[in-house]
Amino acid sequence: MASQDLNAVFAALSDPTRRAVLARLAKGEATVTELAKPFAMALPTFSRHLQVLERAGLIERGRDRQYRPCRIDAGPLKQASGWIEQFAPLWEDRFDRFDAMLTELQQTLRDGPA
Repeated sequence: MASQDLNAVFAALSDPTRRAVLARLAKGEATVTELAKPFAMALPTFSRHLQVLERAGLIERGRDRQYRPCRIDAGPLKQASGWIEQFAPLWEDRFDRFDAMLTELQQTLRDGPA
């Protein structure tokens, strides 16, 4: 994934409204009106959120006569997840060291000071 594309995905995910829209679309397609209903904002404002998601490749808008469903495109999410996963060994190492420190602290508390 190009750096520019990855930047667009993370920028889109930085907003809680857009994350909520993706969570809703993960359950199935919906119209713009259905997606906007839970949010207290004007439809043009909400549409701008959809445009950000669309530019990042996270959603697609279909056309079926008057029905224009939105659906999630999980491809960019998978690519972003892959980028994040490269840091998993770092966090696993830190958690292992933290676990060892906690075990040592528990042992010290049980045995008393040396």
